[in-house]
Amino acid sequence: MQRITLGKTGITVNKNGFGALPIQRISMEDSAKLLRKAYDNGIDYYDTARFYTDSEEKIGAALHEVRKNIIIATKTGALTAGDFWKDLETSLRLLQTDYIDIYQFHNPPFCPKPGDGSGLYEAMLEAQRQGKIIHIGITNHRLSVAHDAIDSDLYEVLQFPFSYLASDKDIEVVKACLNKKMGFVCMKALSGGLITDSATAYAYLADYDVLPIWGVQHENELDEFISYQDNTPAMNEERWEKVRQDREMLKGDFCRGCGYCMPCPAGIDICNCARMSLFLRRAPLSVYLADEWKVKMKQIENCLHCNQCKKKCPYGLDTPELLRRNYEDFKTFI
Repeated sequence: MQRITLGKTGITVNKNGFGALPIQRISMEDSAKLLRKAYDNGIDYYDTARFYTDSEEKIGAALHEVRKNIIIATKTGALTAGDFWKDLETSLRLLQTDYIDIYQFHNPPFCPKPGDGSGLYEAMLEAQRQGKIIHIGITNHRLSVAHDAIDSDLYEVLQFPFSYLASDKDIEVVKACLNKKMGFVCMKALSGGLITDSATAYAYLADYDVLPIWGVQHENELDEFISYQDNTPAMNEERWEKVRQDREMLKGDFCRGCGYCMPCPAGIDICNCARMSLFLRRAPLSVYLADEWKVKMKQIENCLHCNQCKKKCPYGLDTPELLRRNYEDFKTFI
């Protein structure tokens, strides 16, 4: 089993983090079974967020009895000090704990710093002084904010998208982070579901001093990652060829499924509908040609062209145009 130390935090964990965003979609009972199985198989890092509806509550219910044996990282999307404290107290209550190991600003549009007028970083320091949080982190999808956080020396952990689809600029973020002895936690290690070969994804990240968090919803997904702990896949020519093929297919503008464009005032499932062309070519057609998806894709016709999704996209995508192209492509399959 590979283990990793998150920079100057000194936190050492299994290099197999549990991403708890997907457990929002399953019952309390099923999530408890999943979380306990992860724990029983050596997974000791659990990532959640106040934004992930009942994810924190499910972790608290399943793992509060083993709290001292695990690392919990959660996040606040607050933009004011008042909301920061509300989020923190709610997270502590739902997680059934009196401290958070790594508390992170959740994809802020800027890098919070002392004296910036928001009061956010000062609130982090006060929460740390009170012992309610141990380490200060930040998550982001924007290269500029990531570099600002690294250069500031104010953060101990950065969470940023990283997978074998990473660009040279993304790799520069990893290197800059590690040079500053910041822990690097990689989200989107499967690129929001577009990477379908988890063994190749695991093998690629095994060569980097980073902690991947795998979004897990089904037991068979968890079983895959557990199986890699004692039999770590290695990069070979076959896997490098897979990487090359995927990079060719997914180069350019594509939706990563981060969800920051949501909710849509017209009710469009943007995260999935904007990736439909890729899903159709990377998964069994029967899944995405079902009536459920026909209804979801048809909803694109109701687009208000308000451009809210475009303004919110951290990757600068022209989301309405992406939806239009995906819908036109989808209609050629039905």
